[in-house]
Amino acid sequence: MDYMLSIDQGTTSSRAVVFDHGGRVVAMAQREFTQFFPQPGWVEHDANEIWQTQLAVLREVLMHAGITARQVRALGIANQRETTVLWDRQTGEPVAPAIVWQDRRTTGFCEALRAAGHAPGIAAKTGLVIDAYFSGTKLAWLLDNVPGARLRAERGELAFGTVDSWLMWQLTGGRVHATEPSNAARTLLFNLKTGTWDEDMLALLNIPHAVLPQILPSCGLVAVTDTQCLGGSVPIAGWAGDQQAALFGQACFAPGMAKNTYGTGCFMLMNTGDQPVASQHQLLSTVAWQGPSTALRPLAYALEGSVFMAGATVQWLRDGLQIIDSAAQVEALAASVQDTGDVFLVPAFAGLGTPDWDGQARGTLVGMTRGTGRAHIARAALEAIALQTADVFRAMSADSGLALTELRVDGGASKNDLLMQIQANVLGVPVVRSHISETTALGVTYLAGLAIGYWSGAEELTAQWQEERRFLPQWQESQRMAHAQRWREAVARSRSWAQN
Repeated sequence: MDYMLSIDQGTTSSRAVVFDHGGRVVAMAQREFTQFFPQPGWVEHDANEIWQTQLAVLREVLMHAGITARQVRALGIANQRETTVLWDRQTGEPVAPAIVWQDRRTTGFCEALRAAGHAPGIAAKTGLVIDAYFSGTKLAWLLDNVPGARLRAERGELAFGTVDSWLMWQLTGGRVHATEPSNAARTLLFNLKTGTWDEDMLALLNIPHAVLPQILPSCGLVAVTDTQCLGGSVPIAGWAGDQQAALFGQACFAPGMAKNTYGTGCFMLMNTGDQPVASQHQLLSTVAWQGPSTALRPLAYALEGSVFMAGATVQWLRDGLQIIDSAAQVEALAASVQDTGDVFLVPAFAGLGTPDWDGQARGTLVGMTRGTGRAHIARAALEAIALQTADVFRAMSADSGLALTELRVDGGASKNDLLMQIQANVLGVPVVRSHISETTALGVTYLAGLAIGYWSGAEELTAQWQEERRFLPQWQESQRMAHAQRWREAVARSRSWAQN
């Protein structure tokens, strides 16, 4: 038999999954890696540790599946987006720690760009808002703050990439320096309409063209792995940013279909077809994927809402407050109380994303009394994930002009039944959990499989999608609206806290 292999390189762990022709998980391996917080608002990764953990789980998952590289038809790559790596082309060594998407060190630079009136032009070209979230200002910071980096970049000695590019470089033994459109679209350097690097944005952020990766299709035979990685060459035929990969894995192939992924952050995407949609409600217009289609490989687009802290909020309960020993314990603890007792947690630890986009907001816990216990805080953490998602959902409905009738969900925290029920309650529409929760890995597997003819087309993939459970709303509209208003009051108290 032959199989498909996928990389799901996330913010806190590296994973690898083997799928069969039915889209079923054959084997999976996962390893966490170190998170570094050198200063308030700074978040870093060791790019070498990302690669070493990813290589380790790739080898491990083949062993668990009982197969060799020769039985793998193709490899797909999904990755944490926006995280920025800068490395030496000669040695392959990073010149500085990777700056993670959550990092806020360039907030001041972003505010200066906004004050100079660049926001409308940037939105028109890139589909993005000006925020430290995106890679372009992170790269500019590295070029300005790593000694000699700017001069070396201009001479072509350094390579920039998001994590997809870093993994592609490593997997091919340094032969391929490339990215694909769904990741390129998250840099502030990519023109959404032309599908190329934008010269005006490069000039604005002072980025030399020589440091950039080549842009290749999301679906297509783009490279082969070095034989030393897996003991044989494997075609690399599909890759995408993790959230776009999940949209594909949820079979959201038609315009108007939407999904929400509950990972470290929480990301809702809606397919908008072959044209980008300009948002009026602080959503992002972005690339969904390029191909599969004709030889022209047209771009498909999406609207996206970004919540920075979802699963990371539960990790904070575990590692910061230490009120749980494992993330899995949060559901039982939160379920031990009927409600939060009017306690609200706004997890703006890395600022606020959609729809507020406030890089100066900070985490806030309000409404506590002497009767507040750790169970109330745990439940408030789950409600915060759901309420942030509801803010995005309403913005997406307003922008698209569509009354979204359900939300397809995936990701680690989607396995939390209490969270999914809370989500349905605050949305007022059914929340539908996919039979396969590994939809990010599955999405790039589908892209790779379509590229090599492993699957025939979207119809075959749609037929594979199955509903695992449907959560129906239990709140009345009046209760939903009152709770949303109270939540927005709590959000207002978190705004601009770090401004001075």
